[in-house]
Amino acid sequence: MLFILLGGIAPALAFDATAILKEVDERMAPASYEMYRKLINIEPDGKRKEFVLYTVKKGTDKMVALFLDPPSEKGRSTLRLGDNLWLYIPNVGKPIRITSLQSVVGGVFNNADIMRLDFSDEYTASAAGEEDGRYILELKARGPAVAYDRLKMWVDKQTRVPLTIEAYAASGLLIKTLHYNDIKDFGHGIVRPAKLITDSPLYKGYQSVMLFDGIRPREFADEVFTLDYLPRVGELRQ
Repeated sequence: MLFILLGGIAPALAFDATAILKEVDERMAPASYEMYRKLINIEPDGKRKEFVLYTVKKGTDKMVALFLDPPSEKGRSTLRLGDNLWLYIPNVGKPIRITSLQSVVGGVFNNADIMRLDFSDEYTASAAGEEDGRYILELKARGPAVAYDRLKMWVDKQTRVPLTIEAYAASGLLIKTLHYNDIKDFGHGIVRPAKLITDSPLYKGYQSVMLFDGIRPREFADEVFTLDYLPRVGELRQ
């Protein structure tokens, strides 16, 4: 009877999407950290190209990634300050501006995937549902500079880490799907996925993989996140 009086309106979802997204960010990494990543691009014929990156981040808007391997890419580095990105190539010298939708490594990952800041700084969240031990969040970009207009995120209720993310353009087109798996204890209270696989209907047969290692909290001076410091990022490695 009550359902009839309410006209069949579904009950409000009983979770705070904003709070859960904030917790996702906290579980994925400390506010300031260093880490190592291997990126693997796999083509439809099975050919693979691999990159190794050393990455440091400070606060909500500063990140630098240094290429360690292959030798042809060694010494390149990418700086992100808020919505702005630069690529430093040793033989070129002067850093050049790049966009979040470009890719410095090719494959399915773009610069926004590789230089991703906290989700809660780039998106607002709303509750979209629950299923099989997962929260479903709808994320809307806070501004036009964010790479994806909308994300749909499935979050594991127990670990509070993302399991699947669908990335959409403003037109509603599905750009790619990100699959997080292999949850691992990295120490320092960091328990999160160690592997990210992405595919895209726009690149049929292609797949890109990101493997995470050596994530640990570490503080850095603001000087590290400047154009002048890009040739010296390797000095941070211990």
